[in-house]
Amino acid sequence: QVQLVESGGGLVQPGGSLRLSCAASGVSFSSLSMGWYRQAPGKQRELVADITSSGDTNYADSVKGRFSMSRDNAKNTVYLQMNSLKPEDTAVYYCKGSWWRFDYWGQGAQVTVSS
Repeated sequence: QVQLVESGGGLVQPGGSLRLSCAASGVSFSSLSMGWYRQAPGKQRELVADITSSGDTNYADSVKGRFSMSRDNAKNTVYLQMNSLKPEDTAVYYCKGSWWRFDYWGQGAQVTVSS
């Protein structure tokens, strides 16, 4: 059974930093492409960043230069380092793992940026 579990969300002031983690189990993690998505209230879920199995990354324009995604295959974990956070970054953040025609989602982690 494949499980993705996010952690590291919380409340942070504008300009602050958070690091999200997503730990995978029940799957060959190194074969997965991984992505971070977010969904704000009343908005559609959107891609924030993704990373291929070989480590190539891609970022949404809104987070380029502020967010950094990485993976540690030895720990079956991906990370999203979020710096210079803005109120508009407030959302539930989800990680997704993809392999062939299968997608797996985590349960989500709330990130709130507010003073």
